[in-house]
Amino acid sequence: MSALYTAPDSCKGRCNEKYNREDVCHCNTKCEKYQNCCDDFHVHCGQDSKEKEPASEGSCRLSKEYVLLANSPGESVSGFASFYRLFSSVNEEKLFSKPTYASFIKLLDNYQKKVGKEEDFTAEQLKEQDHFLEETMKTKVMKELYRFLHDKNRYSTEEAFVADLKEMWFGLYSRKREDDSSGFEHVFLGEIKNGKVSGFHNWISFYLQEKQGHLNYFSHNYDGPWTSYPDVLGLQFSWDGSYKEVGSAFIGSSPEFEFGLYSLCFITRPGKVCHLKLGSHDLDIQTYTWDKSTYGNGKKYIATAYVKTS
Repeated sequence: MSALYTAPDSCKGRCNEKYNREDVCHCNTKCEKYQNCCDDFHVHCGQDSKEKEPASEGSCRLSKEYVLLANSPGESVSGFASFYRLFSSVNEEKLFSKPTYASFIKLLDNYQKKVGKEEDFTAEQLKEQDHFLEETMKTKVMKELYRFLHDKNRYSTEEAFVADLKEMWFGLYSRKREDDSSGFEHVFLGEIKNGKVSGFHNWISFYLQEKQGHLNYFSHNYDGPWTSYPDVLGLQFSWDGSYKEVGSAFIGSSPEFEFGLYSLCFITRPGKVCHLKLGSHDLDIQTYTWDKSTYGNGKKYIATAYVKTS
């Protein structure tokens, strides 16, 4: 682990930080009075400890400004991380009204987050899946992806490409119970299994869950080398009381950017590391296939896809 990582039940790097009721334990001067100190409080923050300053940038809680990429470079909205939140603000009116963002966000309340709860889509929710695919296929990135795959003889028509995208991403399979999961749900929304968060690799979902008070950001243990956006973070957080020790996500990317990039890597390098470049920097995408069931003539569903941070 990088030095940026600190366990939520430790005082390392947190001495005298501001009280936050969502913390599992505390490291300020009043924690002894209220008997809610972390177990290692005296090790890191006691009289004989050299570590007595509040946590700063580079420790478990981040204070850093972000400029979030919209659909294209130069079209951005501002946000920044506070001591207890990753995002302080996003211009939702400007950004989320864009067709791909709006259609993506409509999908986010269609799923049961806990593995084992069967998904049962209404006719309207199925239309929302189709609408998202329609809007993404209008974008330059998805048109370029289809052209590339068509030239490689992977798809003969755009209709065949879209139909396959729908199956590999939205087709349901069983992680614990019949039809309780899909690639889209796992990657872009996240799931909870045995008290732990799995998947959840999308910044828009992260922002909305954080805004609604369902998600608590702890720290990041990786910050991509890019000076423009989209960037990449390795995140540590809890979601509805379940913990994600390390989860990666693009920050500031459009839905079509992530959807297209993960689709490219899954179609061309399924179950392997896909080596790419973002600007002048190397970028690795890891995908995994779901091997317990198939669709069509033995095609594999997406089990997961994410940007690697190590």
